[in-house]
Amino acid sequence: MSTMTREEIEQGLQENRFAPGGTARNAHAEVLAAAAEASGDSELFRDALDNLINSYLYSSESTKMLVPFARLLQEYDKDPGAFSKGDAHSLFWQFKWVATAISESPEIPLESATGWLDEMERRYRIAGYSERPVRESELWFADVIGDDERAERAYARWQAADRDDMSDCHACELNGQGHYAMLRGDDARALEVWQPVLAGDKTCAEEPHRVLATALLPLLRLGRFEEARAQHLRGYRMARGKESLLPSVGKHIEFCALTGNEPRGLEILAEHAAHVAPLANLDDRLSFHGGVLVLLRRLKDLGHGHLPAVPYEGVPRTVAELYEVLRADALDIARRFDARNGTTRVSERFLARIGGAPLVDVLPLGVRSAALPQPEPAAAPVAAPVPAPATDGAALAELVRRARAARDLGHPGSDGLWAEVAARVGTADAVDPLVRVDVADHRALAAARAGTGDAAALVTAVRDGYRALGREERAALSELRLASVAAQSGAAPGEIRELLAVALRAAEALEADEPLRGRRIALAELSAIRLESYLRSLEATDAHDHGHGHGQERAHGELAAELTAFVASYAQSLPDLVAEAEEMLGRIALSEGDPERAVPLLAAAAARAIEAGRPWQAVDPLVLRAGVLMSLGRPEEAEEAARSGLAHAGELTDAEQQAVVRLTLADILLERADAAEAAELALTAAHWFDQAGLTADGGAQARLLLARAYAHQHRNADAAEVLRSTLPDLLEHGEQQALAVREFLGDLLRELGEPREAAEQYLLAAELVKGWEDPRPQAGLAQSAADQLSEARLTPEAVAAYERALELHRLSGDAPVAEVRVLRSLAWLAIREEVSATGVARARTLMAEAAGILETPQGDAPESPELRSELAQTWHQLAQVLDRWVSVHVQEDDDEDEDSGPAEALGDAELTALRLEEVLLWDRAAGVYADLGGDHLTERFQCLNNAAWTERELGRPEAGAARLSALIEELRTWPEGSVPEWILPRAERTVAHLTD
Repeated sequence: MSTMTREEIEQGLQENRFAPGGTARNAHAEVLAAAAEASGDSELFRDALDNLINSYLYSSESTKMLVPFARLLQEYDKDPGAFSKGDAHSLFWQFKWVATAISESPEIPLESATGWLDEMERRYRIAGYSERPVRESELWFADVIGDDERAERAYARWQAADRDDMSDCHACELNGQGHYAMLRGDDARALEVWQPVLAGDKTCAEEPHRVLATALLPLLRLGRFEEARAQHLRGYRMARGKESLLPSVGKHIEFCALTGNEPRGLEILAEHAAHVAPLANLDDRLSFHGGVLVLLRRLKDLGHGHLPAVPYEGVPRTVAELYEVLRADALDIARRFDARNGTTRVSERFLARIGGAPLVDVLPLGVRSAALPQPEPAAAPVAAPVPAPATDGAALAELVRRARAARDLGHPGSDGLWAEVAARVGTADAVDPLVRVDVADHRALAAARAGTGDAAALVTAVRDGYRALGREERAALSELRLASVAAQSGAAPGEIRELLAVALRAAEALEADEPLRGRRIALAELSAIRLESYLRSLEATDAHDHGHGHGQERAHGELAAELTAFVASYAQSLPDLVAEAEEMLGRIALSEGDPERAVPLLAAAAARAIEAGRPWQAVDPLVLRAGVLMSLGRPEEAEEAARSGLAHAGELTDAEQQAVVRLTLADILLERADAAEAAELALTAAHWFDQAGLTADGGAQARLLLARAYAHQHRNADAAEVLRSTLPDLLEHGEQQALAVREFLGDLLRELGEPREAAEQYLLAAELVKGWEDPRPQAGLAQSAADQLSEARLTPEAVAAYERALELHRLSGDAPVAEVRVLRSLAWLAIREEVSATGVARARTLMAEAAGILETPQGDAPESPELRSELAQTWHQLAQVLDRWVSVHVQEDDDEDEDSGPAEALGDAELTALRLEEVLLWDRAAGVYADLGGDHLTERFQCLNNAAWTERELGRPEAGAARLSALIEELRTWPEGSVPEWILPRAERTVAHLTD
């Protein structure tokens, strides 16, 4: 059996303390504790036990801490004097964790659990600690055993007791207080208590992570949907992948299940598939699996029980199978708690949770999720089939009347009405033959729109049916549809023209007193104009027209002339058809590069559609006009047009149209700095695109805009989650967008303090532009990546990235400021790991190189304020590097440990020379900052202040005080309000210290 040395155990403990929480860390901690015990070193064993307790805490095995805690408590009782003040405090602090672990362990008898609480109270009292933590532990124990009166008393005594250094942090206490209010049915009070945590004012290692998850259902129950959505995006990001937060992950899964976001819930479950296996902490298991069961039940109810879920104990499971396994296991755990506690509280709460009903039909989250497949018919919820209503003559007649009116008006709801007519008619015999043909007409129209192969045959049959019934006005319309179907199917131009001619003759042949005769003729003419333009383009392509540009211009001119004549002929009689013609004219103007001409045409098209009582027809020209106006720099008019389009979209049934109008307005509003409303519109646009099956196209653009809107509101976590979810789609939309999206995500991650992830995005973006002729984009991205790699303390990687950025900046030849900043960053990295003579020499060289670039005339602007400021900053930072070098040697002199400090100590003369150089550099920098004026006063003060203290180290405090006194006198002459309030008081205090 191999043994570990004390040094190996200590090194292992140091590494284990900073390892990610989980079973791997726990296993390592167990090995270290066993090795420490075997060593016979009591102090080392105590350290190992303390480490093991902390390891268990931040994992799904937290209840295992009871054994090492009992051992550590025995060590304390044997020799309290062996525990330092900090060690003793840690031991008593861990008592609170143990009290929680006891409540979460049904195998511990009630009497033993009560005994532990009594022991905690006794020891706290003897040690002189407040009873506050004891009463909080008692509260949760009383609640779980169903003793509500004791819980109320404990809560009151908890709140009344004094806070001391054994009390939980404010964030954790607020979590508990709000949770207790929620359990008592007061969601509003709970959210009020949690507000400082939700707002980020009170935080700790696991807050607001846990509160963000617990607050989700109260927010939904109170109808605060926008807050719930935001807290889910932010909170899940914090909880994702953390073993100790699996109960919170379960709450996020439950939230998805109860808001119509079952696909998102499945994705979160898949991300935590490894943790679906039985957890050692039974309370965590019950909580996490409870959220999973809510999702699985919803999926079963929606007919998706056959879908694959995640494996359980190595066996693949469907949704239905996993539900049954987890439910049986969870109910067994709940019964074990109830048996220990002598109540049914745990089971009752659990069953109520997993039986929860949705709190909102659909709450769009903004993040992309794969749609669920259509459920299998056999898997649908068990329910009695709903038969079509009996074909009551009067009711059917009224429905048909409404359907025909909607059809004749071109109303978007026409399809739904005819579908209902078809369902009611069924195969009944006693139905008006005209109604049957109308139903067939609806089916034929749907086939024509979809471009199915049988569309022509269906339309022909409908035409013949109408003719047999003497409805020539409907037959004429079918003739026109045959021409459209032929064009859609790629028929020869001659055939299409012949069909158009037949349609026009059929319209003209209608009786003179037929009310629809004029409309049918006009519609045939407009269709001929539209299709003729298409046919001419085909013929020009077939003829390989070498004068394509000129030919296209001629075709546009002919089309515009025909449409203009149509508008003149029917402006008074058929405004809806004229509206179509004017919209086409507007689009022609845009294709010819004349947006100014397009604007009034599109406005006229919308106005005529509204005049004709068809407001839904106005949406497309209004949306198009809004985009044109934005391109012309007329945002107020653009917003007005887009808002009008949204107002008239209420009756549209096409999901893509609903999405486009919202996305257009959202884009305009974001440009106008109204990020809040832009976010709301982009969110709903993404939802509509999803409904239209366009998640990867329009949905991705809507989510990109949503992320931008969130970023404008400083909701960077929300923006990052939305952007991550749709990143694969956005990367497929061209190199320029892929570049912009990667850089945007990198910026968000940088703001969120995730430097490794940010660097990865910048580096991936840099790869996209690697082959570009212009090296500047790649240089900027490489520098951004280097900054983040440095922030992540990945020094070798940062150095490599900075050197690459420097090489690229020099290739561009026009980025002196960027070059200088890279050189300064490399200088600091040279002394990051160790402030050595070699590192300082390297830093000096790099700083000198940076100064040399700035001191060399740059084209025609040698006195550029930006370059002079950078030069001053370079001198300032070189002085700071030298000061670090001096400090290392000064510390060495003060340190009794002969092994610390640099290998070769500097003598007094060398230290004096370095300090004199520092003062010189700070004086030079301060002089430049003075010339640059008030915008650089802060930097100037920093330089003079540093120089003053260094003068004191040189034994010349009067010289340092004189510098700052001169600055004070100067600043007192400056205009009121031009000097930051803190500078003069601080300068005066420094002068007083120097002259004391």
